Amino acid sequence: MSAALAIDIGGTKVLCALVDGAEVLAHSVTETARGSGPAAWLDTAAELAADWAGRYDRVGLAVTGRVSEAGRWSALNPGTLNIPDDTPLTELAADRFGVPAMAVNDAQAAAWGEYRYGAGQGEDLVYLTISTGIGGGIVSGGQLLRGRGGIAGHFGQITSGDHHGARLESRTAGRWLTEAAAAAGHPTDARGVFEAAARGEPWAQDLRETAQLRVADLTADVQLMLDPVRIVMGGGIGLADGFLNDVAAHHAALAPALRPQLVAAQLGALAGAVGAAALANDFSSN
Repeated sequence: MSAALAIDIGGTKVLCALVDGAEVLAHSVTETARGSGPAAWLDTAAELAADWAGRYDRVGLAVTGRVSEAGRWSALNPGTLNIPDDTPLTELAADRFGVPAMAVNDAQAAAWGEYRYGAGQGEDLVYLTISTGIGGGIVSGGQLLRGRGGIAGHFGQITSGDHHGARLESRTAGRWLTEAAAAAGHPTDARGVFEAAARGEPWAQDLRETAQLRVADLTADVQLMLDPVRIVMGGGIGLADGFLNDVAAHHAALAPALRPQLVAAQLGALAGAVGAAALANDFSSN
């Protein structure tokens, strides 16, 4: 038996996949019942994976928020998912599924998936997901950097003085686009903003341009701090038509040595599942 069960729990979806290396043998997804809590989310995952019983011998979890090396789960931004502090996630999952479990932040898992099987090509990378929020992961020297408290790569949580301590994701990503559109008299979500921008509506073009510029600033800063071979961009906004190229255009004035190499994620919505499965395999081998 070589397959792993991957469980991806985020603010909008619970996704389960049966994964063997780079191959996703099957997957299933449903909406996250945001108010129900970790045990119920694992019950939902078990329902999604019920047909695969006996086909996996380990579980890898990719989850929003912060996960310590001991597998304890906490929220970083409760607005994304309000996780009880210090939830013993790997213990709960091992009990629920009857096999060893490991857990990691979802963007960190996606970074590892892209490094092993996607756009990373086995070289140093930073992965950025620009979606409802902003997440990230760092692979350096063939190692996933998780940090002392599991927060390495959480670029969406950074702040700067000229924005009065506001998190970057709260003034750049999907929730911000939705709120800014409503404030401009256009009740719609990020997808609607981008569709309106494509139609040439000035209010939407302004919002998209602001998001692009802020992501361009972030990627330029990441390049200066970590100097990865490439920055892999994923997420519904990051992979929106033309967004990556428009972000890259803001780097044209930078010296070549300072200019990020931006590439699109290849594993799409399954990057976190593939990465979590690979990490679970590594974990079970140790």
